[in-house]
Amino acid sequence: MDEIKEVSLDMRDYIVSSGAETLSWCMQCGLCTNLCPWRQVTGEISEAFNIRKMQRLGQLGLEGFEGENILFACVTCGMCLVNCPRKVEIIDNVKSMRNTTVAAGFLPATLRPIAGSLHANGNPWAGPQEKRAEWQEGLNIPAFTEDTEYLLYVCCTSNYDTRSKKIAKSVVKLLQKAGVSFGVLTAEENCCGETIRKIGDEALFTKLAESNIKLFNGKGVKKIITTSPHCLFAFKKDYPELGGEYEVMHYAELLGDLLKEGKLTFSEELAKKVTFHDPCYLGRHNEVYDPQRELLQAVPGVELVELGRTKNKSLCCGGGGGRVWAEVPFGERFGELRINDAVDKKADILVTACPYCIAMLDDACAGLEKGDVLQVMELSELLCSASLPGGL
Repeated sequence: MDEIKEVSLDMRDYIVSSGAETLSWCMQCGLCTNLCPWRQVTGEISEAFNIRKMQRLGQLGLEGFEGENILFACVTCGMCLVNCPRKVEIIDNVKSMRNTTVAAGFLPATLRPIAGSLHANGNPWAGPQEKRAEWQEGLNIPAFTEDTEYLLYVCCTSNYDTRSKKIAKSVVKLLQKAGVSFGVLTAEENCCGETIRKIGDEALFTKLAESNIKLFNGKGVKKIITTSPHCLFAFKKDYPELGGEYEVMHYAELLGDLLKEGKLTFSEELAKKVTFHDPCYLGRHNEVYDPQRELLQAVPGVELVELGRTKNKSLCCGGGGGRVWAEVPFGERFGELRINDAVDKKADILVTACPYCIAMLDDACAGLEKGDVLQVMELSELLCSASLPGGL
């Protein structure tokens, strides 16, 4: 006989008070579960994670949602969110359920070093603060002042990860080529905090965000360019709650405007078939779909082909919601499906515009041994190679 579980209205109310105001709206239709990317793969996590069931456990205040392969499996991709007929804020509900768990002292072992590094170093990659701006050497990037139009905020990943530093450098070169007035405060910044908030550590997010807001406001920052869609989300949608009001855009949006104004051109031919993977946090979460495609189509020789699952139906890379640090067995990774999608389209290059996506897709491409037929590139890298002799 199945164990009888006791409904806890106190637990339900605690979850709701932590930010899950729409939890009761869920009518258990199951559309979210059917659309979830975990339904696209098989394995232990796929069998354990059911977003509909997790919402129901929260509604009833029942135990059972706290497991690492349940509560912390959600990639916060937003596929369920944008398709929910009741407009339930499912990701806010997940975040709130995580809040209650993290506040009680439980954090998966894989995420404890991440939180520890954020506390100690202001970034999740265990990188010393004094090395945050090392990648800028030789690029002649000015410090931000009140006379500068844009602050360029570079994602922690691109400040410390060797592969990802190429993204930061290529964005800088493109902005310089287009004559954009921008500067940096990299050495003084902390992580934007988007991912740790999704993981459920609200206090740590607030600490990081308040530090950045104090810095930005003190320096007179009004406009911010981000290299990561996750930073874009944080600055646009999280920071206003704490007094951080800025005009924020992903670098692809600004480059798209510069292209239309004739301030950015591409002279180097690239005779390749190219396809684009829409990052969840650039696409579904921020509804930026056109600039990146317009930029790719402006490169001489490029043939742009669309993936089968694209734009607001794009398949998640698997890196959101803290999952970029998760250990997922080979054969169960969303990125592998994405690589196969690109190979099926006979694309030469799979382009994306997010440091997390690059990490996940690079790993998947190497794991599938598809590097001989498909190259994974970040949008700024491809554009840089097409606009400057010698590229990067």
